[in-house]
Amino acid sequence: MHKTHTRRSVMAGAAASAVVLSATRVGAAEPTVHEVAIKAFEFDPPQVQARIGDKIRWTNHDLAPHTATADEFGWDTEEITKGESGEIIVTEGMETSYFCVFHQHMKGTIEIV
Repeated sequence: MHKTHTRRSVMAGAAASAVVLSATRVGAAEPTVHEVAIKAFEFDPPQVQARIGDKIRWTNHDLAPHTATADEFGWDTEEITKGESGEIIVTEGMETSYFCVFHQHMKGTIEIV
């Protein structure tokens, strides 16, 4: 038995395939922006859980300038002044412990999940 395909059946099949592909993309996790406040000479929160591709943004609420700098200097936000922000993208194998180069008692960690 030979089945013929009409233009309508081909178009309906293509539309159904597009819906399935679209639903698959929607289910994929979008990168998240994690906010860390710098206030009273502390990182708040001091630990961030993030996935590869997520962004971490530090915003300075203190009068003094600060940084978020990896312990081994693998990444750095550079100087962040009052009201300003600095950010990084989480990458595989990156350093996860950080501190402020101006105030070395200020420490934080990133947990890659």
